[in-house]
Amino acid sequence: MPFSLFLAFKYLKPKRTVTSVVTLISVIGVVLGVAIIIIVRSVMTGFGDMWQEKILDFKPHITIRAIGGAVIQDEESICRRVEQIEGVLAASPSVETRVLVENRRRVVAPMLIGVDAERAQRVLKLGRMAAGDLNLRGDNVVIGVDLAAELGLSVGDELLVYSPMNLVSEDELYFPERLILAGIYDSGQRDFDSGFVLTSLAVARDLMGMEGGVYSIHLKTVEPANHERFNQLVAEVDRLLPGYMVRTWQEIDRQLFNALAVEKNMMVILLMFITVVAIFCVTNTLIVLTVQKTDEIGLLKALGFSSRQVMGAFVIHGWIQCLAGTVLGIITALLVLHNLQTLVDLLAVMGVEVFPKNVYGLSRIPWRIVPSEVFDVSWSVILFCTFASFLPAWRASRKDPVAALRKE
Repeated sequence: MPFSLFLAFKYLKPKRTVTSVVTLISVIGVVLGVAIIIIVRSVMTGFGDMWQEKILDFKPHITIRAIGGAVIQDEESICRRVEQIEGVLAASPSVETRVLVENRRRVVAPMLIGVDAERAQRVLKLGRMAAGDLNLRGDNVVIGVDLAAELGLSVGDELLVYSPMNLVSEDELYFPERLILAGIYDSGQRDFDSGFVLTSLAVARDLMGMEGGVYSIHLKTVEPANHERFNQLVAEVDRLLPGYMVRTWQEIDRQLFNALAVEKNMMVILLMFITVVAIFCVTNTLIVLTVQKTDEIGLLKALGFSSRQVMGAFVIHGWIQCLAGTVLGIITALLVLHNLQTLVDLLAVMGVEVFPKNVYGLSRIPWRIVPSEVFDVSWSVILFCTFASFLPAWRASRKDPVAALRKE
């Protein structure tokens, strides 16, 4: 075993001194810093994954609209053509508009989406149906659990839906549609569970005073998250429909994912300061150790050991502390993440709501560990610790053996 490594391990042996306590505190600091960064990055990654999953389930992967916002009149022909493209699961004409929904003098303004009732099962993946089923035939509607709770509705109840055309039409009066609640879905995402009303294409057209046509055509694809294949599919749709505007789910929800990425990076940068503080604790530990071991350093240099060997011993000493703290930090992060929902539920029982759905928009706290991110955190912490160990180690190696032995 090299002498520097032997000496580093020797100094690590606990002797119930102040140095041993400070060393333990330094390691714990690194553990907490590494664990917190990994937990935060995993949770933020989970947020992005869950948002993407909910968006891909609820919203169309590709939206086709007429240029200039005109009404699409040949929707059935377009649907049949695009469904022939390999990778397109389903196509459905759609009418979307903001409406007023009233029940027992409670009024909300959700987005109403009218889709083909026969295609609804293929283009809408709503998650768990809390009550009823996805039946959009006739005058039926389907809404989310949060909207149903806000309006006090249950399956079989009637609700009034007011047309927005009353605001823009001066010569015509549009009477409200009395619709029947056929199903209540629970997507696990607040915005989707409270902000949408799903109904048939015929009902949506009646509300907008349309005899035919649609505002857009929605496509569901096989691999929307496979960027290369998805971009090829979008290009094929664009070539097939040169007179239409083709938009993807990434373009429509770009601001959301950009905001999540910025928030994730900012959180990591801020939390890195915790690790920096822990690294300074390691530096302080080495400074205390070099002061206590002044006589031993002088003796070793008097016996012929080089400054490089002495310096290496203290650098390795600090490096081992960081390595141990990093490994234990990763283990701590894994344990916390695998029991994260249990901890959140336990705090909720105690009256501490740390993840309310009405704030974060999700029913449970998501997380996903990315190995490359764990590796980035680990090597950066170890690298910073190694650099932080050089100053006290260099000072120890520069001690004059005669002066050091006289201080004894």
